[in-house]
Amino acid sequence: MKITNLALLTLFLGVTFALPNISVGDYAKRQDSHKVVYHINYDNYEKQTSALRNIQYHLNEVGEDNIDLRVILDGDGLSLLLKPEALHHLHNFKAGNATLTMQQKIDQLKLNGVKFNICRNTVEGYHIDVNNDLYDVEKKDIVPSGVAELAKLQANGFVYLRP
Repeated sequence: MKITNLALLTLFLGVTFALPNISVGDYAKRQDSHKVVYHINYDNYEKQTSALRNIQYHLNEVGEDNIDLRVILDGDGLSLLLKPEALHHLHNFKAGNATLTMQQKIDQLKLNGVKFNICRNTVEGYHIDVNNDLYDVEKKDIVPSGVAELAKLQANGFVYLRP
């Protein structure tokens, strides 16, 4: 039996019009809860700003009720929360990126349920005073090892992203 191009086109159009009309965002919101961990271990302000923007876009698309989103900061990535005035006594860092603008971005993400986890090994190795040198970090935010936390989260079904 020979199928003509017109028959194939008719079949394709029939199937296409039968599909529900949903956007990518609607599709993402219908899926099971997303589990995602973003890894920041670099000190570049522009890259960190871009990473936070990507995280916000991710939240906007999926919806904060449908996602468990973590940010792991280790090594130079702690500069994201490092207050600029702390640079005078912390010589292992080239940047203190917790400017007012960055703080506002972090606050908005936290209000949307994003959890920021800090590597204790970096805190101890770089001699950081968590209460005075870092922006808005509590004891519950500190994990023993950033890389071990990444491995644990991935083993528990989290998708790893490093923007």
